[in-house]
Order: sequence, then structure tokens, then C-alpha cells
Amino acid sequence: MFTLTEVASLNDIQPTYRILKPWWDVFMDYLGIVMLMLAIFSGTMQLTKDQVVCLPILEQTPEGAGGFLGPQPPETPTGVRTKLDFQQYVFVNQMCYHVALPWYSKYFPYLALIHTIVLMVSSNFWFKYPKTSSKIEHFVSILGKCFESPWTTKALSETACEDSEENKLRLAGASSLLKHLSTSSEEGSPNQSAPMLTKSGVTFSAEKLVSEVPAMTILDKKDGEQAKALFEKVRKFRAHVEDSDLIYRLYAIQTVIKTVKFILILCYTMTFVASIDFDHVCEPEIKHLTGYSKFHCTHNMAFMIKKLLVSYIALICVYGVICIYTLFWLFRRPLKEYSFEKVREESSFSDIPDVKNDFAFLLHMVDQYDQLYSKRFGVFLSEVSENKLREISLNHEWTFEKLRQHVTRNLQEKLELHLFMLSGVPDAVFDLTDLEILKLELIPEARITAKISQMINLQELHFYHCPAKVEQTAFIFLRDHLRCLHVKFTDVAEIPSWVYLLKNLRELYLVGNLNSENNKMIGLESLRDLRHLNILHLKSNLTKIPTNITDLSPHLIKLVIHNDGTKLLVLNSLKKIMNLAELELLNCELERIPHAIFSLNNLQELDLKSNNIRTIEEIISFQHLKRLSCLKLWHNKIITIPLSISHVKSLESLFLSHNKLESLPSSLFTLLKLRYLDVSHNSIVVIPPEAGFLQNLQHFAITGNKVEVVPKQLLKCNKLRTLCLGHNCISSIPEKIGQLSQLTHLELKGNCLDRLPAQLGQCCLLRRGCLIVEDHLFDSLPMEVKESINQESSVSFPNGCKCLSDGR
Repeated sequence: MFTLTEVASLNDIQPTYRILKPWWDVFMDYLGIVMLMLAIFSGTMQLTKDQVVCLPILEQTPEGAGGFLGPQPPETPTGVRTKLDFQQYVFVNQMCYHVALPWYSKYFPYLALIHTIVLMVSSNFWFKYPKTSSKIEHFVSILGKCFESPWTTKALSETACEDSEENKLRLAGASSLLKHLSTSSEEGSPNQSAPMLTKSGVTFSAEKLVSEVPAMTILDKKDGEQAKALFEKVRKFRAHVEDSDLIYRLYAIQTVIKTVKFILILCYTMTFVASIDFDHVCEPEIKHLTGYSKFHCTHNMAFMIKKLLVSYIALICVYGVICIYTLFWLFRRPLKEYSFEKVREESSFSDIPDVKNDFAFLLHMVDQYDQLYSKRFGVFLSEVSENKLREISLNHEWTFEKLRQHVTRNLQEKLELHLFMLSGVPDAVFDLTDLEILKLELIPEARITAKISQMINLQELHFYHCPAKVEQTAFIFLRDHLRCLHVKFTDVAEIPSWVYLLKNLRELYLVGNLNSENNKMIGLESLRDLRHLNILHLKSNLTKIPTNITDLSPHLIKLVIHNDGTKLLVLNSLKKIMNLAELELLNCELERIPHAIFSLNNLQELDLKSNNIRTIEEIISFQHLKRLSCLKLWHNKIITIPLSISHVKSLESLFLSHNKLESLPSSLFTLLKLRYLDVSHNSIVVIPPEAGFLQNLQHFAITGNKVEVVPKQLLKCNKLRTLCLGHNCISSIPEKIGQLSQLTHLELKGNCLDRLPAQLGQCCLLRRGCLIVEDHLFDSLPMEVKESINQESSVSFPNGCKCLSDGR
């Protein structure tokens, strides 16, 4: 046999699971234990005391027969006489126990025990079944941690503070201040603020912008990390559990099984309860062994068994009523949906989502235990709550002192701060009032608050894959003060709408996919409100120039399109940007110079770098662009320079490096205004003597070609500051190089030189750091020339080379 403890263990569950047992499950568990005790008690009595006592029923003599015959002598006892009288009675008792007694009287304890065990197993099967027990265990673990987390207490206490009357007064004051700022920010037009803020469907953060919300107590670092981990666990658990309703279905099935079991037990038990009696007549058909065919038997335990059976039926009825109530509760309302509406109304976390399927069912079960659990659990479903936690942890980690250490000076000597992969923007950033450039990269929850108005020196913002949310007061400040904005994105929809309303913006840099679905249209919104935009830089994969760029035509001065190898087909929009001074079409797979460019009469600089241009016969049309001074055709596949280049008299800088040129036409050197000429990395063999005509030439680069001779006429260009002759086939340098009195940078490395002319010492501005040549050639110079070149100086030249003189 087994003990009561062993059987009762079937009804046992982990203590932590008790939060998932509503009152009816607990009540049914206790009823199960009572029924189990009753069954075991009945079985114990039956094994120890249950017996049947039988006596034979003697056959009756016909009435009145004795009077007719007269007194008769006593009859001789009939039957088979044996010496086994006691054994015969034992045998008769056993036979009658099995023959005369109803089967239910004999097996009731065992049936009751089996039924009770089945009911117990059915009650807790959802806790034991592997596919549901793992989810339940995970849910209970997370729920307990959420309930005990310090963040839950702090979040709910903050909610209480925000609902106080004092904060309501503060918000009213903040609202009036905001209205005042909006009205006074417009230049001379107080009625323009409102329509501008609603244009293009722009919306701003609905959070309390200017009001001072009571600061929450800073969490310990350990508590903050645990709370962050809980948010992640809850998010993953929700995604996993909401996919199915297995737990709900299993609980409903086990409840239905218990109800059916109750009906079954009740039906057949009520039928057999009347058959339990104390007296029984037994006809075991053993007359040939005992001499009697009928016996009168008594069942000693009949009374007790009947009382126990009635008690068992009463317990089963109560159990069944509870099962029916459970079914009613299960199907009365949809338990596969759970709404946090009440929690949302009582707290500031209005974004707590409703849940479904097994997640919803588990929360309904928890509510039957204590509704406070689901309320605290809801805190970890709220993105607002998670963002507040991140904000607190972020501000605790990134203090003003730490941020100050990360501030650097860029090449333009401007103060710059670059924040990378943080959870948000620390509040202390807005206290860096002297900051000029702020770069935010891969920050998923970047929120620009009203405190940015303190940063009076801020002129440039960078958002790299950083969807920034701007409060209304912050937008007003940026609208009036921001001069330069860089936005890097994956899809055009990620560009914040408020970007198109920055009326005082001077420079806008957009890097990302500007094409919308299927590349059918450009996703840029209207640029009409960017009334002061001078520079627009687009790095994307455009097939045509966006037509709405023409909105900028009155004031756009510089346009850069970097196309990353996508062929730019339609450029007609360029004709309308009449004031354009600088145009860069980089990596656009252009094969010829676009004709639309020749209509830009104010164009001063044109850069067509990294295209597939093979011929530039159209260059003669540049003669109509009287202001064109800089032409960059580098990194293309140009084979020849047409003679008509001589008509572009206004050229001052010409970049033709990294092409396939084999010669330089003499007409090139009739461009007397030319100051910068770069034809490096081609296949040029000869430098024409006409190069000496370029008396204004200051920079000449022919590095990486096949030049063998440096013409003396080139050295008549007295204004040369930079001369790059490296990586050619030059065998000697003319001694007249000493005539270049303004030479500051000379590159000769990679040639076939045996020596350097001593006249280099006459180039008084040339120093060793800007003389690019092999060491053994430099060592071949006379000592006094080397000493002259090695003198130190702090004088810097435009080409970036720092010349060295005696420093006096």
C-alpha cells in the first residue's frame, strides 16, 4: 500500500504557482484531500473489519401436521456431518461475501480512491504538462521579479506625484509659457507660428515639455541593470506566449474532464447507494458441501459504508458545483484578451498594450489571486516606463563631467561632441552651453528637450540612424538658431518631418535611400519652408533629381548629389536652379557632361568625379558660363582633351587626374587664368613647352604618368608653390628649378634620378618636410643646401605643408 502523504503529493505544486490558483482551484484541492482521506479510511476499515456472518435457513415443516399425527419424536438432524464445522462457516461467509453483497459495497473505497486521484491529476495537469509548465514557470519567475523590483515601486510612486494638484498647476504655467515662446519667436508675424507647426502633418512629443516633473530617486546601478533585464525578458516572454492559447485550452479541457467525471460519478453512485443493506439472503449453491441451500447473512460495515458513501456524494456534489462555476467563468467572457485599461487610467503609462492568448489568460488567473500583481507587471510592458528607466540610468552614468571629457575640437577648431549607441540623449548634454556641434549616432530614443535652448552656441546637428523626437519648445529654438543639419537614414520615412520646417537652416546633408517604394518617386517632402538653405547635399541612389528641389531655387548656392553608382538619368530640374554656384554630381554613372548644366549661368564650380565620362567634346559650351572657375573631371575615363577647351577662358582650376589621358593639347595652356592644374595618374608622356605660358600657375601635379623630361619652360612659371612630379620616368631636374622662389612643396619620389640639382637651395621657402624624395638623393646634396632646407619655421602654407626656416 501507499501512504496518505504519497497520494496527497499528486495534488502538490510548487509554492510559487499558488498565485495562479484561484479560490475555486484551492477549494477543489481541499475537497480532493478530504475525499482522498475518506476513500483511504473506507478502504482501511474494509480490510480490517469488513466481514459477512451467515447462518443457514432451515426448511419449514407444513403447519398443523404435528396435530394430525400426534406427538412425534425429535427428528434426527439432517445434512452431511463433518468435522469441519468452523471451516464450513468460514467458507460460507466468504462465498456469501462475494455472491450476496452488491459489488458497489465491496469496491466503493477503491472506486472513490481512483476517482479522487483522477480529479487531483486533472486539477493540476496544466502545471505538469511540459509544453505548458515551462511557460508557467517562466511567467511566475518573471512576475515575482517584477513585483519585487525597486523600479516598479519608483515608477508607481512617480505616477502618484505626477497626478498631484501641484503638478497640474505647473503644467498650466508651462502651457502659457509655451504659447508665449511660440508667439514671440516669429519675426514680426505673430500669427504665423500656429499654422507652421501644423503644416505637413508635423506632430511633436506629447510629453510634458517645460514643466519640472519631480525627479525620481536614482536607482542603484545593480537595480537599474536588473530592471533593464526584466524589460527584455518581459518583451521576449510576451512574444513567445502570445503566439498560442495552449495553456487556456488545456485548463478548459481539464475543467471539462472534471465536470464530466463529476456527472458520471454522481449518476452511478446515486443508483447503487440504495443497494447497501445490513441483511442479505445468500444462495451460494453449495448444498452439496453444507447441506443447506440458503443462508441469512449480515454485512457488518453496511451502516458505516452507507454513511461514508452519502458523505462522498455530498463532497462530489460540492465539487461538481464548483466545476460548473469554473466553466461559467471560463466561457462567460473572452479570457484570451486582457485589457490594462484600468491600469492606464490610474497611472501615467497610457501606452501599456493589451495582451492576448495565453498571456492574457495567465494575467486573468493572477487577478483572481491579487490584482496588484498585474498592475505591477504592466509597468514592464510600457515603453514609456522603459524609456524613463533608460533615461534615469543614462543620466546617472553620463554626468556633466563625463560628457565634458568627450568634447573635442575638430579641424575647424569647433567644440564637438559625438555620442554613439546610447539608449538616449543624457540631460547633461544640454548643459554644455559652449558646444557648437552635436553628433548623435545609433541612438534609438533620441529626444531633444526644451533644455536645448540653453545651447546658444549650437550651430550644427548630426543624426546618424537616429530618429529624433523634438519637443515643441526645442523645435522653436532649432528653427530659429540651427544652421547646419546632417541626417543619415535607411529609409526616407525616417527623416523627421520637422526637418522641412527649419526656416533658418543654411546647410542640409541627407544620406540614405531617398527613393520610396519601387523607386517610382522621390520621398522628399516640400522644401519650400527652408527659405535660407544655401547648401544641399544628397548621398543616395537617385535616378532623377527631385523636382521639389526647385523650391530652393531662389537661394540654393551649392548642390551635391553623391549617387553611390546608381545611374542618374533625368537632370532637367537643374535648369530651374538659376542661382546655383557649385554643383557636384559624384558617382552618378554619367557618360557625358549633362546639357542641363550649360544653363546654369551663375555656376562657378563643377565637380563630376567618379563617373563614366569618356569624351568631353561638350566642353566648348562652358564658354557661356562666364563665372565657371573650377572644373573637376577627375576619376573618369577621358581619353583626350579637346582643343576647344581654350574657349573656357574663365577656368582657374582644372582637375583631370585618374583618367586615361595620353597627351596634353597646347590649347590647354592658353587658359592664362589657370592657377591649379592636376593631371596626375594618367598615361601622359610629354609636358608641352607651352606650359610656360601659365604665369599664374601655382599648383601643377603630374604624378603617376610616363613623363621623361621636365621642360625648362615649365620652370618659368614663377608663381608655382606646389610641383608634383613623382612616379614618372624623369632622369634629371633642370637647374633652373632654383628660379621657383615661391616653391614650398616639391615631389620627386619614384623617378630615375641620380642626383638633385644644388640650385634647390635657392628655393628659400622649400623645407625638408615638403621635399618628397628618396633619402639617398637628399644626402647627395651639398651640406649647405641640406642645412638650408633643414632649417625650422612655423610658417604654414595653403597646401598644408609646414615649411621650416630659422624661426626668426
